Amino acid sequence: MLASMPPVDVEWTSVIGLANRTLTTPALIDFVEKFAPMLPEDVCAYIRHIHRRNGLRNDRLAAQLEEAVVALNGHGITPILLKGASTLATAPEARRGVRIISDLDIMVMPDEASTAVAALCGIGYDIHDQTPPESQRWHVDLNRSQDIGSIDLQQAAPGPAYLYQNLGDALNHCVPAPLGRARVYIPTPTFQALMLIIHDQFQDYGYWLGDLDLRHLVELRDLSDSAEPVDWGELTSLVSGEFMKNAVETQLIALAELLGVDIPIALRCRQISRLQFVRQLMQARFPATRVPLLSMNLLDLRNYRREAKIVSTKTGANRRGLWSVPRASTLQFLLNATTAVRVGKV
Repeated sequence: MLASMPPVDVEWTSVIGLANRTLTTPALIDFVEKFAPMLPEDVCAYIRHIHRRNGLRNDRLAAQLEEAVVALNGHGITPILLKGASTLATAPEARRGVRIISDLDIMVMPDEASTAVAALCGIGYDIHDQTPPESQRWHVDLNRSQDIGSIDLQQAAPGPAYLYQNLGDALNHCVPAPLGRARVYIPTPTFQALMLIIHDQFQDYGYWLGDLDLRHLVELRDLSDSAEPVDWGELTSLVSGEFMKNAVETQLIALAELLGVDIPIALRCRQISRLQFVRQLMQARFPATRVPLLSMNLLDLRNYRREAKIVSTKTGANRRGLWSVPRASTLQFLLNATTAVRVGKV
């Protein structure tokens, strides 16, 4: 986001277009309030309008969230709030409109999942989509006709489970908190930051595709500026393996270079991570490079396959096959994803 004085001769139509595309328009409110006399009047009016409307929407989401958690509490469940739901529970009302929130991510323990679904259906929710019970990553989307957002009920943090192997019980990284009439667990800023990075880099395939998610980078910046800031050293101590380290540090480099967050130099100097960040910038500026730069996935393919094999077999990986070409279906999936328009990504 714009972090200093307004640039000279900026094309504001392009700036607003990028902000709309990356779902960061309401976050420009701080810039507008700081530099309003130096900005075009219509730009200020538009951003204030979007910020105000988003605040009204998030007020409704906050009320919906409290009602859902009260129902869960009534069945003995105290959930962990993830991503935007956590923001709704912790942000001051005056700051509630800064972030666009699409749905409510709520995490319960595996043995609470069926009870949680029943509790939410008991207050009018219908199951819109649900993964099979045997899925590696179980979740269920629940909707009600009167609500403006759905509930994404989960029983694990975002991304592959093996990425959290150094963390232990998720509740060890959360604190209890009130939510109106309800009770919840809120992840610590460091745990929130780690989950956001894993979500973008692995669950959304950002590391393979070379995507930037500016909305989540802004949220990471805000977490680093919070009363209890992110402990970057602790965050990286929770990272296991070269592959995950490279992906996490790619995100930290983007955070430092694009938003000026003070990331320790030791966490943003690795060669593969810096090359991946250069790739992200190149693809953002010149979208035609996205397909040719897919080949950069080979930089970390060996680490990925070695570490995935260690986790799956619980033994040391042998060296055979680590450099083999990805399957045709994998290549086709990546090609389709890298040429698709993905909301919030550049």
